[in-house]
Parts: sequence; C-alpha cells; structure tokens
Amino acid sequence: MTTDTESVESFRARARTWLRENLPPAPDEPMKSDSEQAWEHARRLQRLLHDGGFAGVCFPTEYGGLGLSSEHQRAFTEESLPYEMPLLLNVPTLAICAAALLDLGTEEQKRAHLPAVLRGDELLVQFLSEPRGGSDLAGLTTKAEADGDRWILNGAKIWSSGAYAADYGLCLARTNWEVPKHRGLTMFLVPVHAEGVTVQRIKQVTGSTEFCQEFFDDVALPADAVLGHVDAGWEAASRLLFHERAALGGTSPYTSGARPHLGGEVDRLLRLARATGQFTDPRVREDIGAARAMTVVRDQLIEHITEAITEGALPISAGAITRLFSAENAWLQTDTALRIAGPGGATHTPGDAADTETVGLDYLFRAAWSLAGGSTEMARTVISERVLGMPREYAADRDVPFNQVQQGRR
Repeated sequence: MTTDTESVESFRARARTWLRENLPPAPDEPMKSDSEQAWEHARRLQRLLHDGGFAGVCFPTEYGGLGLSSEHQRAFTEESLPYEMPLLLNVPTLAICAAALLDLGTEEQKRAHLPAVLRGDELLVQFLSEPRGGSDLAGLTTKAEADGDRWILNGAKIWSSGAYAADYGLCLARTNWEVPKHRGLTMFLVPVHAEGVTVQRIKQVTGSTEFCQEFFDDVALPADAVLGHVDAGWEAASRLLFHERAALGGTSPYTSGARPHLGGEVDRLLRLARATGQFTDPRVREDIGAARAMTVVRDQLIEHITEAITEGALPISAGAITRLFSAENAWLQTDTALRIAGPGGATHTPGDAADTETVGLDYLFRAAWSLAGGSTEMARTVISERVLGMPREYAADRDVPFNQVQQGRR
C-alpha cells in the first residue's frame, strides 16, 4: 500500500520486485497496434498493474490512482523498461484524455470514468480534427444543438488514433454560431458505440489502419455529457492540447513504460549497424554519435522544461518546445536508421538482416511526427506567441461571428 510520504527509493524497490514477479519480459516484436488483440492485451496488462497497486501513479487516490509525484512515476517507468507494459493506453487514453478529464470533469464524471480507465475497462480517444478543417481546429463545423435536456450531435471527425477500440471520445463541437469561432465551442464525452456513431478505419501508406474517421448522425447526448462548460470548449481543447504536447514531448507524468522515439533509439541504431556489418565504419559511427548527442540534449531539455513549468518559471505552453524538439529528434533517428540500412530499408526480404525490416515503414511514417500533437508549424507559433511574447499572426476571421465567416464549399 502506497502513501504520499513513501520515498521514491522505497517505491522503486517495491516496483522492481513486483514487476519481476508479475509482468512478462518486453517482447522483441510487439503486436501491431492496429489489431483488436493488441488492445485487449493492453487492457489485461493495465488490469494487472491496477490489481498490483501500480496503476495511475500520479492520479489522485480518490479516483483510483496512487497520488504520488512525477519522480515516483519516473522511477516506475525506469524499472518497467525490461517488461511488457500496456503502452497503447499511454496515448491518448492516459496522458491526454484522462489527464484532461482530471482537469475539466465534474466530480461525477471523474468518479465514473477515471477508475475505469485505470482498471483498463475504458479507453478514451480524441475527436478533434475534421476532414475539411486542416490545422484550424477552432473553425470546426461539427455541431451540437440543444434539444430540451439533451444535445443532438451531427458532423464528422478524422485522424482519431485507435477510435475503433475505444469506449469514449472527447469531442469538440460547435454549439453557438453567432459568436467568434473560439467562443462557440463545447467539449462532449461521446460514447463511441452510441446509436448514430459510425467509425471507419483509414489505411495508411504503411499498411496500418490505426487512424479512424467518425460520422455522427443525430447522436443524442445527455446534458451531463458536457465536459467543462457550454461554449467554453476552446478552453477545454487548449487543456487537452497541452496534455497532448506534454505526452508527445516527453513531459507528461501520466505515462508508464517505454515510449516511441523517447528512449532506446540509439540502441536500435547500434543493432542495425552490427546487423549490416557497418559497426566499424567511421561514417556510421559518426552518425550514431550525432544521434546519441541529440537524444542526450532532448532528455535534458525535457527535464529542464518540466521543472520550469512545475515551478512556474515557464508557462504551460512551453511544452510546445519539447514537442517540437522531440519531433526533430524523431526525424533524425529515422533518417539515420535509413542511411545505415541503405537499400535494405526499402527492399527487405526474408533472410536479410532482421533489424532492417521496419526501417522503411518507419521512414514512411516519418511525416506523422510533423503532425502528431499539432503540427510543428503550430508548435513554433505557440512558442513565438505564448512563450516569447511575439505579436500574434494576422487572422481575417478574428472577432467575426462564425456564421458570418466565409466558408469553403463542401
């Protein structure tokens, strides 16, 4: 049983013993993240963590967590690296959606959903982007109309990671068309399997079908589905996006276990160099050294930004700095892997060095790191305007009622 006074080292020792006795070693080849089996397996692993007393290290005890510090979470993460963990639940369920629910939800909403999330019984996703919206999230046209004591939701969302396996989506919709675009939005908790919700999976160039598109046709939502306040959805979305940048930038206290492009990259490059017989090549060793230097800077930047935000020395929008740098690091690691793999990265066949198998697919997915958690261009804008205090970009629709804003043809 943990308490908020348990030392980090005591917690680390307890976690080390429990992990060794209860979790299997991390697999060499994890299940594909777009399979139903992978999500069900992640749910089971999360339930193991919960029943063992190690789920939600930084979530409050009243909602099923341990109520401990980010230092405790960091210790648990370090100890868990050799073991199989429910990594699929980190993003977006735990680090983004549950974290936002903790900030914005009513007491009833938090007690209904957060314990279920920490048990692995509920998965949460984001319903934000729209097919015609681009990066202008506030310009969305999915609408929710009041109908007595309920809301009727109509519209479409896209690029929702893992929506087909989820239970609830945090959906941003327009509830007021007579005010400027940022002021007429509301965030809703939408049951993914409610009547009128259709989820379609999208096949990417890598062959993955992780991303989804959703259609809402007269979906009836109760009044208590509102997350935050009516017409205050931009504030709710901003909080959600803060947690998204933190998750992808490596500063979130709500994730456990290894994270893609946030640890272990250089070890992979070393294996790849050995497998392709280039470990002694001076050029390859120089490339690996540059990649290692980048990860060291990234890790120190994450630690510095996290501490500065926690102490109030930087605004929470400074999380965009680590989000941007983590993307640039991911590009470098991916490019370096492909350079080492050479033609094998594109033409891998059975019998080739095993470590070249995913290099080409990772490179095809490279652009995702420019977009996940908001585009890198948006991150630069956040840094310039909200961290450095530079003038805001011009926007023709600023302070214009949304029903008067010229819309492109559907």
